[in-house]
Amino acid sequence: MIVAHVDLDAFFAAVEELENPELRAKPLVVGGDPHGRGVVATANYEARKFGIHSAMSCAEALRRCPHAVFVRSRHSLYREYSQVVWETIRGVVPTVERTGLDEGYLDVGEVASDFLQARWIAEAVQVSVRAATSLTCSLGVSSSKVVAKVASDYRKPGGLTVVPAGTEAAFLAPFDVRRLPGVGPKAEARLRAAGVTTVGALAALGDVDLRRLLPGSVGTLLRERARGVDRRELELSTARISISVENTFERDLTDRRRLHDELRRMGGAVAEHLRESGRTARTVTTKLRYTDFSIRSRSTSLRVGIDDGSEIGELACGLLDRALRDRPGALRLVGVGVSGLSDFRQLAFPAVSDDTFGHYPSGVSTPRRPL
Repeated sequence: MIVAHVDLDAFFAAVEELENPELRAKPLVVGGDPHGRGVVATANYEARKFGIHSAMSCAEALRRCPHAVFVRSRHSLYREYSQVVWETIRGVVPTVERTGLDEGYLDVGEVASDFLQARWIAEAVQVSVRAATSLTCSLGVSSSKVVAKVASDYRKPGGLTVVPAGTEAAFLAPFDVRRLPGVGPKAEARLRAAGVTTVGALAALGDVDLRRLLPGSVGTLLRERARGVDRRELELSTARISISVENTFERDLTDRRRLHDELRRMGGAVAEHLRESGRTARTVTTKLRYTDFSIRSRSTSLRVGIDDGSEIGELACGLLDRALRDRPGALRLVGVGVSGLSDFRQLAFPAVSDDTFGHYPSGVSTPRRPL
């Protein structure tokens, strides 16, 4: 098995910097109220120089860096960027296990036959993510999830570390024992009290000492991981959950008619994919990328699935207009996507969006406005 762990660098803070480039040179903390009981969600690398890290209280972060800029988390915005990132990654490595908005595992062995090719694939992932979003990511590549996870953190930000088969234990050995996934605070305290401070020292423990320090199956599992052995397979989801088409323009566009024409064309292309697969879609999404690379998306959901290109195109145009009302500006990219896929058709009812309400047949309840 060849697996990669990908981790977006200071993801929330990086998105905030894209949205407001003036923040890039400043210590930036994303989280709660520094004058209340807020907690740091993440911090950019400038703020980390002051010892600020995730899960620290915002009050402590403010004490360590009084001139830091604090912004509230915007999870809906981060989800939009995350969706683009993972769609981009799947264009290089089709099968992934997402473990969060900003990290996950890739089945690199699906597209690479050895670790040299795996390095090329990992580099392609980094380049693709940077081109699509201006975000950077770090990757670790190895024969198991645990080693790949440690390797992805080795050269952050923007790093790439490949640990070929046979070198896993030697790579892990010098790391502090707390860096090994699965070693929690209690296990760390027990190991340190016994002088076991590195992953290599944990790997070298004999059975008697291991049972004394970490009784039960947990100790055996952690020792195996310390030796680079991790039998977990990726929790893969190969079912296609969305279909999308997008286009980057040679010149930034503001002409609404041309943008609508492009979206209608994409709606037809998406519909063709749906019909070929014998499926319908209940949700239509329009994606916009502005000249500063910031991303917005707007979606509308339907009571039943559709596969009609003209209907998808018209819905996409309406979503574009709504997004441009919220934030006008020239666009470098637009896209149309559908999700909520189904293998059967039903009688159609009117569309339900988050800001449009129509008249419904008798017996059909009116949708509630999302909170």
